[in-house]
Amino acid sequence: MDKTMTDVVKEKGTVRDIRRPPSIKLRRALKGHFGKVYAMHWAGDSESLLSASQDGKMIVWNAMTNVKTHAISLRSSWVMTCAFEQKKGKLVACGGLDNICSIYDLSQSNQSTVLQELQAHDGYLSCCRFVDEKTILTSSGDSTCIHWDITRGEVLHTFKDHTGDVMSLSISPSDPNIFVSGSVDTTARVWDLRTGTNVQTHVGHDADINSCDFFPNGQAFGTGSDDSTCRIFDLRCYGEVNKFSMPDINCGITSVSFSKSGRLLFSGMDDFSVHAWDVLSPGDTHAFALPSPHDNRVSCLGINPNGSALCTGSWDFVLKVWA
Repeated sequence: MDKTMTDVVKEKGTVRDIRRPPSIKLRRALKGHFGKVYAMHWAGDSESLLSASQDGKMIVWNAMTNVKTHAISLRSSWVMTCAFEQKKGKLVACGGLDNICSIYDLSQSNQSTVLQELQAHDGYLSCCRFVDEKTILTSSGDSTCIHWDITRGEVLHTFKDHTGDVMSLSISPSDPNIFVSGSVDTTARVWDLRTGTNVQTHVGHDADINSCDFFPNGQAFGTGSDDSTCRIFDLRCYGEVNKFSMPDINCGITSVSFSKSGRLLFSGMDDFSVHAWDVLSPGDTHAFALPSPHDNRVSCLGINPNGSALCTGSWDFVLKVWA
């Protein structure tokens, strides 16, 4: 606590110093949706990719070959989130304005048949993530998060401390009992599944937190907000350690995701752009922006588990894969 993050790491050099220009390029444009793409999520194999659109479809892609492997017709087209089960990759989930988390089994002959419908939220489903093959977490506009038993379709615990819509959640990569949620109440809260309690509450944002993502080692997390900033909060010091913003960026941040090493924090923007922030640099400079932006709002993005590719989804109906 005797120095700032910038002072501690300034001798390491920035990403711009180490690699100029950035080598990331557009590799694939995944076209097949006929509505706004609202959510995407990588599978554990780092090749399969799930996307959900307001055309009423969820599509599973092989992102390396640009091939659609599954297409699921949804009961409600107003979908806002989707998730891939990471270990075996057989289960997928989605939800939205129907207030329901719907689970599908990709190994079934009729993949559009719902395996389980989880109903308890009183508001829209903003995010869902599998904890394992048997349980899943959801966040909602009713200001709560719920931990579910998928097999029985029952609520295991409801997390209620937020005072506004919960927009995003992320499970710790080092401890699946820990997750973080971001809310329009401008706070990010860390929860423990074992006790069902809010163990940390992080403040600093001035507007809605739209997205959160755990740092790869599980000891910190990043957030993106409508206040045009991304921030990093550290669980060990219980505080904010870096803030990323630019004077010429004055729009909401819809989604954030760390690179595999954690050196870069990617953010999707309302102004159609995607920026990469150098975690070890001063917060008023960013590493680079992706060279071929979308034609509409970037609604979602994510790095695959092995760190080899970034996918961005947009309201222009297209997903783009970068490497």
